[in-house]
Amino acid sequence: MNVTSAVAIYVLFWVLGAFLVMPFGLRTHDDTRAELVQGQVSSAPVNFNPKRIALRATALSVLMFGLYYANYVHGWLTVDSIDVTQWFGSKNG
Repeated sequence: MNVTSAVAIYVLFWVLGAFLVMPFGLRTHDDTRAELVQGQVSSAPVNFNPKRIALRATALSVLMFGLYYANYVHGWLTVDSIDVTQWFGSKNG
């Protein structure tokens, strides 16, 4: 695997991880009974912390990329090992 391919796949895992961990730990104004600023929606988070989200996304993406790379090296799950004919029928009819 090329280094550029590995970096691109890692970045994709990082973005996916960021979207996955973003909602965890957030509290809204309704949850904390905090005062709203004029024009602010009540569902806006009170304690949004991008550094915490980035750290969690980094940890999750390292785990996901590690599993991906281990599968790439050892070949545990390949395209040939997935039999889609059991879901869609055989190729011959």
